[in-house]
Order: sequence, then C-alpha cells, then structure tokens
Amino acid sequence: MGRIDFTRMRCPVARSMAVLGERWAMLVLRECFYGTTRFDEFERNLGIAPNILSARLRDLTGHGLLERVPLSDGARHEYRLTEKGRDFFPAYLALKAWADRWMTGPEGPPVVLEESATGQPVVARPVLSAAGTPLRPEEVRVLPGPGAGEALRARFGETDRGR
Repeated sequence: MGRIDFTRMRCPVARSMAVLGERWAMLVLRECFYGTTRFDEFERNLGIAPNILSARLRDLTGHGLLERVPLSDGARHEYRLTEKGRDFFPAYLALKAWADRWMTGPEGPPVVLEESATGQPVVARPVLSAAGTPLRPEEVRVLPGPGAGEALRARFGETDRGR
C-alpha cells in the first residue's frame, strides 16, 4: 500500500501535517522562532545534514512559511518567517508547553522563553470556555463547517449551531 498524499485531503489539519509533520520541519521553525536565519546557523544548531536542511527550507519556503531573502553581499541569503510562518507561533508555544510538561526530565526544560520588553515568561494560555474556564476536549461539540463534504456532514450530522 502506497503512502497517502495528505496534501490532497480535504481536512486542513491533514494538509498542515503534509507541511509540518516531517520531523525536521518543526525544528527548523523552532530555530526561526529563536532567531536563526542563515543556512549555516540552522545546520549548526540542528546538527542536520545539509541535503536534508536544503529540502526542509525549500519545502517551508514553497508552502509560504518562510521567505528566502538575499543579503546585501548578493552571494548569500537568509530565511525569514512570513506572516503565515509567524501565525504558527501560538501553535508552537502550545506544543512547547506540552513538551516542557511531559517530555523533559526533572531538571526542567532546556530553553525558556521570556518577553523581550518585560522579561516576563512567555506562557501558552489554555483554550478557555465562554465562561473563562479551561476547555476540555469532552466539552467541545464537533459540527460540520461550511467547507464540509457529504461524508463529514453524515459523520457529524446536520444540526443547528444555535447561533
């Protein structure tokens, strides 16, 4: 059985995983959020093979998360986050918060983030209910959206959203 092409799926989460699900993609984005812009810096900070790094940078650029910008010397360039790439930052913070809680040792996370202007810790806020309390998965109703096909409408049922 061949690999499933997630880019052709209707689900935006599946299409996102086609871009972000490759194991190095998230780490390249992490480096961008930490200020890395140059190929040699990515290579050094990640310990990644140059051919793999080239492919990941090409993919992330092709999908519009990064842009390749020539430097003033004309011979080199750097990679900068686009608006689409910067929009992923809250999702990265949520992943980092989860990883810091569940995937670190007793010594704690190797990297902490703080707001430059205030020195305050950067905190990924929980998803809140309308009442302002943390929202749990079992408290969410899944409904077909405007882009839902027949299968999703059948799966989740056509219901009035109560709005």
